Amino acid sequence: MKLRQMTGAGMMDCKKALVEAGGDYARAQEIIREKGKLVAAKRADRETSEGAVIAEVNGGKAILVALGCETDFVAKNAEFQAVAQAIADAAMASFPENAEALQSCTLADGQTVESAITQQTGKTGEKHSLAYYAKLEAPYISSYIHKINGKLGAIVAFNKEVPAEVGKGIAMQVASMNPVAVNKEAVPQEVIDRELTVAVEKTREELVKKAVNSALEKAGINPAHVDSEDHIESNTAKGWLTPEQADKAREIIKTVSAEKAANLQEAMVNNIANGRLNKFFKENTLEEQEYQMGDGKTSVKAFLASVDKDAKVVAFKRFSLND
Repeated sequence: MKLRQMTGAGMMDCKKALVEAGGDYARAQEIIREKGKLVAAKRADRETSEGAVIAEVNGGKAILVALGCETDFVAKNAEFQAVAQAIADAAMASFPENAEALQSCTLADGQTVESAITQQTGKTGEKHSLAYYAKLEAPYISSYIHKINGKLGAIVAFNKEVPAEVGKGIAMQVASMNPVAVNKEAVPQEVIDRELTVAVEKTREELVKKAVNSALEKAGINPAHVDSEDHIESNTAKGWLTPEQADKAREIIKTVSAEKAANLQEAMVNNIANGRLNKFFKENTLEEQEYQMGDGKTSVKAFLASVDKDAKVVAFKRFSLND
């Protein structure tokens, strides 16, 4: 019982550790910690999609931290929640630069974050991990944690103080809508390049498909009946296409696709692709998104300006254990 109170480990684990340690409590504690490391090593490839996400704000500083585990049963355990909160408190107190530095921070009971996670792993027998850590500093910061499951949260930094309900609303927006950046100027170039490449390819495919469908319709063939080789074969077997129509469709698809692809107007392709990119910015940057707590027509930027024309979001952090 003494060792159980010291470590929180199960009775049988405590008994085995004391027997192995010859009654030495210090050595028994080490054995229990080592057991946690062994469990962690064995379950290193497991997913930690359950757990707790915690946000703390103190003046102009805020942290967002997540302790992950494997099952909802463990995540709801009071001791697991207490460890997660202790890690968040340590993060707020030490304000380390990154997750690696947080692992070395000391909790109120004297052990490191890394040691506490290892010990918790040994107690429950399933993988635990410091799934996420981020911090922000700004004149004003708001936070939001999704209370139903506690696995999703966000912190949002503003250039000046805003009403509490406004800050919370925008933090909820970040949590629910998962923007990629504050505005399009802040979107990483690699994201822009990727989205533009996808937009160009999609535009090319659609223009080619449109030309093919037009040619099929002129030949008296329903494009929906020949949109794949499997469909051509099955619709021929059903009698919806004659063998001659099936062959004609294959020929049209082959020749018109090649001809249209070779003669696409690059200016048109780029204009359409840029339109798709602008749509991406509207849907995926915080300032341009429709404000979910508003009338459904007002952007976050416009809503914030209506509250305070000088107020702006300068940064945000978001994390979900289920993403």
